[in-house]
Amino acid sequence: MFRFTSITPNITIPNEETKLPTLGIWGRMRLNYLKDHRPALYADLKLSGELYAHCYETEQCANNRKEFMMKQAIAKNPISEDLKNTDPLLWVGHMNALKHSVEEIIRTELIYE
Repeated sequence: MFRFTSITPNITIPNEETKLPTLGIWGRMRLNYLKDHRPALYADLKLSGELYAHCYETEQCANNRKEFMMKQAIAKNPISEDLKNTDPLLWVGHMNALKHSVEEIIRTELIYE
């Protein structure tokens, strides 16, 4: 008589979220991208216990890059600080345009690669 027994592997996933601080927007964007569009890489990082560290590293890199690129963008497209007092909406619009440009570059190069 043939008897079928099921052998289930005992796979445990390390709880790595407690080691590092909470992820910010860039880390969460990277996590969601991996989960939705790169399931093999997501599973590999999750099973090896490196997923959270990868997303946290992406978060740190994106924040540093944004700060650096914003300084460069402001230097290339200067706007008078006096404009803050005379026409604050124009100043805010200019700064927002620079910020959105920098964030789009970061999303393209770091998050969705």
